[in-house]
Amino acid sequence: MKFTAEINVMPRPELLDPQGKAVLLGLEHLGLDQVDDVRIGKHITLQLEAENEEIAKEKIEKACSKLLANLIMESYTYELHQR
Repeated sequence: MKFTAEINVMPRPELLDPQGKAVLLGLEHLGLDQVDDVRIGKHITLQLEAENEEIAKEKIEKACSKLLANLIMESYTYELHQR
């Protein structure tokens, strides 16, 4: 079976996001001072093959926890779709 995983990796909410703060300041300089907060992360799309959805989820969990996200500073969520 073929699957597509849409993965979002974001800085943990309790940690400062310097890139997000820089973008927030830039938005304020553009006159968009209604924006309260900006958090910047990564969006990753993976296409993979697996025998079933459970095995596909195991593969995605392994990829996220071992490579795609730094679990000390980031958290991740994903959606898995069969192609």
